[in-house]
Amino acid sequence: MTENATRLDSRNSTAEGALVVPGMGSDHCAGIVRAALERLDGVQSVSTNIANHRVSVRYDTSATDADGLRDAVEAAGYDVARVDAGGDSTVIKLVVPGMGSDHCAGIVRAAIERVEGVDGIRTNIADHRVTVTTAANGPDGEALRAAVEGAGYDVAAVETEGEDEHADDAAIDEAYVKQAWRRLWIAMIPTTAIMVLMMPHMFWQPIPGYLLIVAVLAFPVVFLAGGAATHRSAWRSLKSGHLNMDVLISMGSLPPYFIGLVGFVYPMTSFMEMAATIMAFHMLGRYLEHRAKGQASSAIRKLLDMGAKTARVERDGEDVEVPVKELRAGDVMIVRPGEKVPTDGEVVEGESTVDESIATGESVPVEKGVGTTVLGATINQQGLLKVRATRVGKDTFLSQVIRLVEEAQGSRVPVQELADRITARFVPAVLGIAALSFLVWLAFSGTLEPILLWGEGFLPWVDATQPPIVLAILAAIAVLVIACPCALGLATPTALMVGSGMGAERGVLIRSGAAIQSLKDIKAIVLDKTGTITRGEPALTDALPAAGFTEEQVLAAAAAVEAGSAHPLADAIVQGAKERGLEVGKVTGFQSHTARGVEAQLDGERVFVGSRRLLTEQGMDVTALEEQLTELEHAGKTAMLVAIGDRPAGIVAVADTIKDDSAAAIAELHRLGIACVMVTGDNERTARAVAREVGLDEVQAGVLPEGKVDAIRELQQRYGEHVAMVGDGINDAPALKQANVGIAIGAGADVAIEAADVTLVSGELTKVVEAVELSRLTFRKIVQNMFWAWGYNVAAIPIAAVGLLHPMIGVIAMTASSLSVIGNSVLLKRARLGGKIS
Repeated sequence: MTENATRLDSRNSTAEGALVVPGMGSDHCAGIVRAALERLDGVQSVSTNIANHRVSVRYDTSATDADGLRDAVEAAGYDVARVDAGGDSTVIKLVVPGMGSDHCAGIVRAAIERVEGVDGIRTNIADHRVTVTTAANGPDGEALRAAVEGAGYDVAAVETEGEDEHADDAAIDEAYVKQAWRRLWIAMIPTTAIMVLMMPHMFWQPIPGYLLIVAVLAFPVVFLAGGAATHRSAWRSLKSGHLNMDVLISMGSLPPYFIGLVGFVYPMTSFMEMAATIMAFHMLGRYLEHRAKGQASSAIRKLLDMGAKTARVERDGEDVEVPVKELRAGDVMIVRPGEKVPTDGEVVEGESTVDESIATGESVPVEKGVGTTVLGATINQQGLLKVRATRVGKDTFLSQVIRLVEEAQGSRVPVQELADRITARFVPAVLGIAALSFLVWLAFSGTLEPILLWGEGFLPWVDATQPPIVLAILAAIAVLVIACPCALGLATPTALMVGSGMGAERGVLIRSGAAIQSLKDIKAIVLDKTGTITRGEPALTDALPAAGFTEEQVLAAAAAVEAGSAHPLADAIVQGAKERGLEVGKVTGFQSHTARGVEAQLDGERVFVGSRRLLTEQGMDVTALEEQLTELEHAGKTAMLVAIGDRPAGIVAVADTIKDDSAAAIAELHRLGIACVMVTGDNERTARAVAREVGLDEVQAGVLPEGKVDAIRELQQRYGEHVAMVGDGINDAPALKQANVGIAIGAGADVAIEAADVTLVSGELTKVVEAVELSRLTFRKIVQNMFWAWGYNVAAIPIAAVGLLHPMIGVIAMTASSLSVIGNSVLLKRARLGGKIS
């Protein structure tokens, strides 16, 4: 979506909107948000992406609106940082440094609301930013600045969003991390003071007024720092009926604090220290999660940073520098050595080499000249280039890559569905276990005492002498805080974030989590020939002289005559001669003989290039060259005889040459246990020649586009639902859809890329191997994360329920569990495709 993210369809009043929900940090949270929106009348589809905290919603505007979407999410317990506006609206951001509280924000909001044409206002005191949505002919940034300054607040900056919907995502993420850091310190300073006082009070000398001091110190931790947002989220969640993870933290911290207050009227153990510690470590966990998850989800931000920010263009006879977002198709850009190409285009003047590693993952520069295409964000290395912009904005290669990475990060892996169903019932189950633990300990503490006596021997926090009510409270709170399923909710998305980001950096764009799960189990890969195994364009392969002639004579004569022909094979011969350093001579009297060949006069002699029939008609005997001619044809090459004067001089052969990496890639696929089948529309002889050279397992030749779909269906009957298809043409799109995983060559047709689950940017077949290996590594991480997250909860809850786990230790372990899952996912970045994780 663009910044104008709500697109209206006048025929059916359908809109597509997007909400930014910073607190949606795991699949469990995303499930609650999704369920809240799906209950609204008119909502047709909802997709969530925890990588950028974005929720995309398709809905009927006659049944609900953007405010309704916001209200539903907030009612489910999650704040909405932004609702992307629609129509012809504009989003303007103001940075107001003095807006440091809700009171200040209210004054700023009121001042802006009085400006005519303002549709919506959002204030964020964490980063002092005000986001204003204006109507099509509404106020500009300066009018908004005047309104805010008129209210007594300075405006440090005014920013108008362009087409990039991610323009302020980094600011939102940064503000959220800063907010978590600030809350952490507000919680940690009083909690540290409590811990310092608690030790001497418990073990050496009672401190006068200790209970009052602890109550005062714990109050801002439990109710203000992070507690306010946690308890508000928990309350909204309870009202909505979809319990989120904040419910467990809230119920693990509020009861201990209030129970501790009983100590003012009735002597009993204080639990307020525990309440403060639980909330403080919860804040620490939130902060560390946001920091760590930022490392895992940095792929899109890196991609955005790759693009050029300005472009030098020719306009009205002058060179002017403009922002990239103002480029128009047809603009001629001037790209100097060392500069990034601003957007996709075609070279119209100059020669250079371009570093395309950001697109292909390959470090070898690519030569560029007039007529060649260049991609935005690639780096010009040597000469000055003039490039005509062909694709701008959302249509550029980089924008498409970002969209594909977003789709992958926001997608769901099928194996996650079971985990989601279990997680949805997990929080109510934990509440039930906590309540049951409380009642059992209250009623049967004497029966359970042997467990505590056993634990006292090696667990310093276990005290069997505590009264039953204390033991019951400790067990119930420990169950609540240890069971928080954050780690489980992070298991899949963090691995997907890292895996899809790695793929994008290597030129392997995996669109969906389902493709990752399917690709790892592939047993057979169907390969198109032209453009996939081969280069897709003819090239000179052989120049064989007859007795009495040299290779140079034969090739130079053939190139000179073919230079006058418009046939694609003629171009291949001419280019082949030039690449060998031969000069292409000038001919006269050029004639074309339909379906037989061509002839012309070169240096006083008649030269013929064509079939056996052409030379035979001229009375020449080609018997001496017949054996070589037949061998070339059996190898799948197009062979042409060359005659100089009245004598056969030799043979030139042209073929669609095999890519340098095709044989190696197919060998690697075999190593991975995958059968390789070529299905092509080319003739049987050529297809089998290519298959022999690269080592294919099976060949199906002469297959029409609809026949490729049938071929894949037949292979699916043999190999099950484990067949992938690699193709690059429009005619491959149906087959790519039919396959369990469709893999498109990036240089191919857009429709093939749209139909595919995986896109290989560079078009090299070895990238298929990398895609398979990356899917296996990513899925392995997902399974590892789920195992440890579930194993942690399954093992920890019984330990907490029987009284052997102190709540303070539990909240630390809960934080460590979530961080271990994120850390395990980040380790994927160290993976070496073709090897193991280091």
